[in-house]
Amino acid sequence: QVQLVESGGGLVQAGDSLRLSCAASIRTLSSRVMGWFRQAPGKEREFVAAINRSGGSPWYLDSVKGRFTISRDNAKNTVYLQMNSLKPEDTAVYYCAAGIMSTYSVNDYNYWGQGTQVTVSS
Repeated sequence: QVQLVESGGGLVQAGDSLRLSCAASIRTLSSRVMGWFRQAPGKEREFVAAINRSGGSPWYLDSVKGRFTISRDNAKNTVYLQMNSLKPEDTAVYYCAAGIMSTYSVNDYNYWGQGTQVTVSS
């Protein structure tokens, strides 16, 4: 069983930065594609960013390209999401997820964290 625990969320102002972390209780994190998703009130959960097993070739939601950076440290079993130039529309609960396939689809990720709230005020 894989457990994922997110941290680093909070209340910030537009233009600020946050770094989210996702600690995984799996020694073979390197075998998983890791992703970040978010869900705003009344909206479906959406893909934000993902990174392949080795840490290369990350891919992003168009609206966060150039502002967000996903990275991973397999030795520490941790995945990060650096979020810069935050906007009010980035407000959501952010979830870390682990999967096998390199996709954008929520359905292709098998394990999920409990989420961390990010609120960006204008």
